[in-house]
Amino acid sequence: MKIFVTGGAGFIGGNFVHWLRATHPEDDVLCYDALTYAGNMETLADLAGDAHFRFVKGDITDAAAVKKAFAEFGPDAVVNFAAESHVDRSITDPGLFLRTNVLGTGVLLDACRACGGVRFHQVSTDEVYGDLPLDRPDLFFTEDTPLHTSSPYSASKAAADLLVQSYWRTYKLPVTISRCSNNYGPWHFPEKLIPLVITRALNDETIPVYGKGENVRDWLFVTDHCRAIDAIVRRGRLGEVYNVGGHAERANIDVVKTVLTALGKPHSLIRFVADRPGHDRRYAIDAGKLQRELGWSPTVRFDEGIAATVRWYLDNEPWWRHIMGGEYQDYYRRMYAGREST
Repeated sequence: MKIFVTGGAGFIGGNFVHWLRATHPEDDVLCYDALTYAGNMETLADLAGDAHFRFVKGDITDAAAVKKAFAEFGPDAVVNFAAESHVDRSITDPGLFLRTNVLGTGVLLDACRACGGVRFHQVSTDEVYGDLPLDRPDLFFTEDTPLHTSSPYSASKAAADLLVQSYWRTYKLPVTISRCSNNYGPWHFPEKLIPLVITRALNDETIPVYGKGENVRDWLFVTDHCRAIDAIVRRGRLGEVYNVGGHAERANIDVVKTVLTALGKPHSLIRFVADRPGHDRRYAIDAGKLQRELGWSPTVRFDEGIAATVRWYLDNEPWWRHIMGGEYQDYYRRMYAGREST
C-alpha cells in the first residue's frame, strides 16, 4: 500500500510511521506534517535514507498543497493524525482547533474524493463522548454512546467525526473512525501528563496536578494503538467507528505517583493547582467491537508501559531537552503560573 500519514511527525503519528516501516516494509509511506510546536523531525530521524519513506511539510488546511502532495504520491489510504489536541490550548484559542481539526479534515476528505475515492481513516478521541461519573465503574463508552463534548478540542474532534461520517453517507467515500483513550509512550510531547511528570521530575521540578487528581483516564500504550489503527485500515468495516482502549483506568494522581516511583523521585514534588474549566471526570472505553471483529486487544500492561516509557525518556534525553525551551516554557508559565492550591 501507499499510505499518506498526516501529522506523522507528532507523537502518535510518528509512532505509527515507525510501526508501518517495521511491520510493512513493502509499503510506501508519505508523512505530511505542518511541523507546528508538537511536530518534530527528530522523531523521524532514523528514517532518513529509507527509500519507502517520504516527508512533505504542509498544512492540511491548505487545499492546493494537499492536492499537490496527493498527485505526486498517489495514496491508497490516508490516516489522519493531524490535529490540535491539547484541551488547555483549545480553551485559550478555540479558533485554531476549529481550523485544523474541522476544516483540515474537510480538505483531506475532498482530496480523497477528487482522487477517485481514496480510503480515509480518521483518528479521533474518546473525549467526544464527554465523561462518566466517578461512582459508576460499571459504565463504559461504546461506539453508540451519544457525542457530548466538554471543551473546544473535543467539540472540534466530534465535528470532524460527523463530517467523516457524512462523506460515507453522502458520497460513499470509504472511511473509518477510531476513538482512542489516553496514549502514552515514546516521542510524547512534554505538555501531556506522563511526559510532563517525567521531564519535570528529572529536573527535580514540581509536578502540577489539577484539582485533587481524582479525574480518571483509560491509558493505552501507543504501540497497541498503532496495531489497532493498522488493523482497522486494512480490515475494518467501511463506515464504522471503532473504540480503542487500554483497559487501564487510573486516577491522575495515581498515574503521577506511579511515574515518580518509577523514577525514584519523591511524591513531595506534587503540587495541586486550580482545576481547568469543564474538566471531564472519567473516561472508560469498551473496545469489545474491535476485539470481536478484528481480533485486537491491548498487549502492554500499564506497569510495563510506564517502565518502558521511563526508560525511553532516560535513554533519549537529547530529544526532549531540545524541545523543552522557547515556546514550550512560555506556554507552561502561562498555563500554571499562579494556579497552585493547597
